Amino acid sequence: MGIAGDYKSVVMPFIFGGRTRSLSTIALAVVLCVMGGCGNRSIIGKWRMSGASDAMVWEFSNNGSVLVGDVRGRYKFGDQERIKIETPFAMAVYHLEISGDHMTLQEPGGAKLEFTRIREAQR
Repeated sequence: MGIAGDYKSVVMPFIFGGRTRSLSTIALAVVLCVMGGCGNRSIIGKWRMSGASDAMVWEFSNNGSVLVGDVRGRYKFGDQERIKIETPFAMAVYHLEISGDHMTLQEPGGAKLEFTRIREAQR
């Protein structure tokens, strides 16, 4: 075999061995993300804007659709607790915070929208 053969048998597994572990780690992260649903699944359901009892209701579905009053749209989670909501009339990015049955959407440096979850018994 000689020196070149010995070099390949020692160096090649070392080079690819590190990448195999990295690829395995990435694959595991993807699988866990898919199994976990990626994103904030606690948003699913109906939310009433704080204020009057007849305030507008936003309904988030698990397929990425949102109903804002009677306007249909889509939502998508971003990084750093952000959510993008698009309707035929507007697109907005908010910082999302959910604590129990309370949700806050805040525009960067702007308005804050507060919501309370509507439980089935509240209908």
